[in-house]
Amino acid sequence: MLVDLPMLWIIILDIVAWFFFHMTISLLLMKVPDSWYEKTQKGFTSWKWEKNGSIWQSLFRIKDWKKFLPDGTMIISEGYNKTHLPATDLESINKFIIETKRAELTHWLLIPPAFLFFIWNPIWAGLIMIVYALIANVPFIMAQRFNRPRLERLYRLTLNRQKKKKLIKN
Repeated sequence: MLVDLPMLWIIILDIVAWFFFHMTISLLLMKVPDSWYEKTQKGFTSWKWEKNGSIWQSLFRIKDWKKFLPDGTMIISEGYNKTHLPATDLESINKFIIETKRAELTHWLLIPPAFLFFIWNPIWAGLIMIVYALIANVPFIMAQRFNRPRLERLYRLTLNRQKKKKLIKN
């Protein structure tokens, strides 16, 4: 601990700091244009070992609990609600894919600030902050990495159906 504060002030500072990090990172990433998320694939594509997201179901039974994860629109109403796909047209599916990228990046970026808490917290409390950051963010990252490959598959299927319909009409 670099800064020595009474425990009550440490607790207050922890709460305020986490609120600040959550809100600032979330709001900043909402300002990033959709076009950036559309173009950016690096880090957002499924890794081979994820088996197009199915690893999350087989190891963690994600379908059983992901519905209980709160959506950020509960706090930031301008956000995009990802509790369900609003429609199955290409535009809606694409927007949902973009928002899974935005959510995943947000939750990845919410983990590193935990290390700053060592500045004013005792080591044991700093470790608790790291555990909190992981518990509060990893399930959301897993949900995005589970959902996105399924949405991308739906997007490709929908696109192919539309192309076939156009061929039949012509």
